[in-house]
Order: sequence, then structure tokens, then C-alpha cells
Amino acid sequence: MNQCIQLPLISFATVSILMILSWIWAYRITNAGIVDIFWAFNFLIIAIVIWLLADGFEMRKNILCALAGLWSLRLGIYLLIRVGSHLDEEEGRYKQLREEWAPNANLKFFVFFQMQALSNVFLAIPFFIIAVNTASEISIIEYIGAGMWLLAIIGEGLSDWQLKKFKKNPANKGKVCEAGFWNYSRHPNYFFQLMIWISILVFALPSAYGWIAVVCPLAIGLLIFKVTGIPMTEEQSIRSKGDLYREYQRTTSAFIPLPKRK
Repeated sequence: MNQCIQLPLISFATVSILMILSWIWAYRITNAGIVDIFWAFNFLIIAIVIWLLADGFEMRKNILCALAGLWSLRLGIYLLIRVGSHLDEEEGRYKQLREEWAPNANLKFFVFFQMQALSNVFLAIPFFIIAVNTASEISIIEYIGAGMWLLAIIGEGLSDWQLKKFKKNPANKGKVCEAGFWNYSRHPNYFFQLMIWISILVFALPSAYGWIAVVCPLAIGLLIFKVTGIPMTEEQSIRSKGDLYREYQRTTSAFIPLPKRK
């Protein structure tokens, strides 16, 4: 079977099974928020499938899988700690979905979990494209993409660490985080998340059909700006922090880290 078909099919079968198991766990503890943990770790699973089965140039494949695995592990462990600290209390956005989807919430969550598995494979399209590239020389564009990817992983990790450190301080309860990157952007984590997918696109461009990878930053950008990212996060922040957050909105950039407005 052509690897461009084989790799996505095997990847989806694997992460789909993992999402079924995670849905069973979510059903038992009434907390659909654990889907975020598994979604993040699924990219590590896909990277392992690629590393074991793809026939592309070994060094290129190793760089791809190392970066994908590093990003997946960092994000997955962060979410495991965050969500795992309150398994007995479902996050607000999932509570809202549970209410909206009643009385068939559990069945709809099953479909939702499977759609998350499908999104893993969809977003891994650049991984498959890069992994089957047999060219024995890595281009400067690929090295630039890999370097950008690593920097974006570090930036995303620092953003999450700064927010976590802020929230751990009891004196900050009810306040808005303005530490580090958060002093310049209301959503530095989303900024670096999008930069990761742009970096992967750059990495994929020298490979055959690498331009197809543009669908990933476009899809992630749509989610961040219009669907589950900034709109839902800011609505929840206004509900919980009110005028404090409205002032934060007035003085900071919504996305790109920029100096504060006066």
C-alpha cells in the first residue's frame, strides 16, 4: 500500500482506539476535559508510527519525529498536570457542552473524542509528507523550519510556565496574569501554537506536495481566532474577572506580543 495512505490509516486506527479508551475513562469520571491530554499525546503516537514505518530519508525523519515528540510530550505533560489536578471537576467549557448536549451528552462526547482523533491525523498531514521524502540532502529551508519549530516549542512552554507560576500564588487569585509574555499578549500560548504550525509548513515545503501543509496553520488559525481559542477564552475570562480583564483587553495585544498600549 502507498505510504501516503498507509501511514494516515494506521495512525488513525491507533489514536482512535486510544480515544475510545479515554472516552470510557471520561464517562466513568464525568470529565470530558481529559480529551485535551490525549489529543496532545496522540502526536507522539503518530510520530512513533512514522518513525517505525516511514521510508523517507532517515535523518529528516529523525528530526521530524524528535521535534513532534518533544512538542507532544511538553504539551501533553502540561495538560496532564493541569487537568489531572482537578479530575473531579470538569472545566467550564466541557460543562457547558454537557448541558447543551443533554440528554445524549455521553454519545455526543464519544463522537467528539473520535473527531479529535481525526483532527490529530489531519494536522499530521505535514508529518506524513515530510516522512516519505527520500531526498538524501536536507535543504536550508527545512533547517530553518525545524529551528523555527524548536523556538516556538520553547516559547509555548515558557508561556504555559509563566501562567502556571502566576496561578500557583494564592495572592493572585482573581487577578489577571501579566507576567512575562502575558504582559505583551493576552494569548502568547496561542501565538506560539500557531507559529509551530507555520514552522511545520516551512519544514514541509521542500518535500513533494509540501504546499498542502498550508491547510494546518489555516485550520489552527481558524480555531484560534473564530472558534474554540480566543473567543471562548475571553468570554470565560470576562465572566470570571469582569472589569479587570476588560482593562487588560484595552491595554494589551490580543495575539502578537507587542508593547502595552497606554
